[in-house]
Amino acid sequence: MTWDDAVAFALTLPGTELGASYGRPAVKATASGRSFLSTGHEPDTSFVLAIDRGTIELLKETDPDTFWQTSHYEGWDAVLVRYNSADDERVRETIERARDWVAAKPKARPRKKK
Repeated sequence: MTWDDAVAFALTLPGTELGASYGRPAVKATASGRSFLSTGHEPDTSFVLAIDRGTIELLKETDPDTFWQTSHYEGWDAVLVRYNSADDERVRETIERARDWVAAKPKARPRKKK
């Protein structure tokens, strides 16, 4: 699954919109205004999903060739997803789960402009 494939799928989910996170392309849950899919710090190999830590650990244990973290993401609610995954259906299910998880969070507070 490519970045474009991931974005196209994410935008078919209810309550989603294209936006930005830290100045980079992202897909957000409109209910919370929070991003659940973004390019992250490894845009050449992976995209990032915001999802709960329990799910992250399960994903890394059961499919480390697809789901992984660098030290930048360890301890945070974010997992990297490699573009060359052998199981696009599982990736789509995980994108949907990430959207559900982020949509249930409280609305994001606007950032102060410097």
